[in-house]
Amino acid sequence: MRDLLTGKSVIPVIVIEREEDAVPLAQALVAGGLNILEITLRTPAAVGGIKQIIQHVPDAIVGTGTVCTPEQVTLSEQLGCQFMVSPGATDRLLAAAKASSVPLLPGVSSVSEMMRCMEYGHQDFKFFPAEASGGAAKIKALSGPFADARFCPTGGIGLNNVMDYLALANVLCVGGSWICPPQLVEQKRWSEIEQLAREASALKR
Repeated sequence: MRDLLTGKSVIPVIVIEREEDAVPLAQALVAGGLNILEITLRTPAAVGGIKQIIQHVPDAIVGTGTVCTPEQVTLSEQLGCQFMVSPGATDRLLAAAKASSVPLLPGVSSVSEMMRCMEYGHQDFKFFPAEASGGAAKIKALSGPFADARFCPTGGIGLNNVMDYLALANVLCVGGSWICPPQLVEQKRWSEIEQLAREASALKR
């Protein structure tokens, strides 16, 4: 995961409500400079959307988000995804991910959760929900006891506070949904989403 995320500032967290939106949405994000896409497994259209993006948007690096079960780990492999992101981490999920060829970014919000993930070999984490769990101040504090750990905070992050996170040495990137607002997706305003992606990809550390 660290090799994949190093040098990136923002990873779009995407909810696909209609399969037909998947390809033009991904094309807009890639054209705007964001090619690592986390597609959440929250909707019935997610699996079909992932298949469409992998087939038709070759420059996109596609991963599954909201991976909560071993079955979804298997699904991610079958779909051909290049990474997985979970909102939390159970022993069953971590064991399944360890046996998988697809790297997992496990979700944590506490020190104990981090330590459990470390027992399975993880050093990189999704910090979720970021703002509700202590925000940038908590992530900064974690650099003391866990100097080698790196984070991708997600949850409550937008243009108003994104630089608070990107300024931290132990933050690899941030995950955000503000780049593809549901209203713009519903209205198929792809050029505006591309512009949001362009602004996000231009954020400097």
